[in-house]
Amino acid sequence: MTPRAKLQMAYELAFHPVRLNTAWNEWERHQITDLAELRAAVVWALTLHQRLPEAPAVSGRALRRLARYQAAARLYRLPSMLRKFAQKLNANDGIPEEVPAWMVRDISLPLLGRSAVNGR
Repeated sequence: MTPRAKLQMAYELAFHPVRLNTAWNEWERHQITDLAELRAAVVWALTLHQRLPEAPAVSGRALRRLARYQAAARLYRLPSMLRKFAQKLNANDGIPEEVPAWMVRDISLPLLGRSAVNGR
């Protein structure tokens, strides 16, 4: 998996409840082929829930989008779910206090509850 694809996966795990639920179900059914990669993506997803960087070398648009994602994720209790999933995966890597600037990207997520075909 490329670093860009891995970051996209981390964003989806961190901020898209359906993607996190799917990954968790696949793990429980032993359908995950690369467990180390899943652990790393979950750690990155948890990192995305940390405090925003104070002086990032990133665009304001990307920073605002990440802040909106963080706020919306609280409605679904995604940070708590990710911590539990990380515990089950034994992903005990250190989580930084602040999101690293290189992770702040203007990444778009799939729409929740809407069909890609007809927009409903």
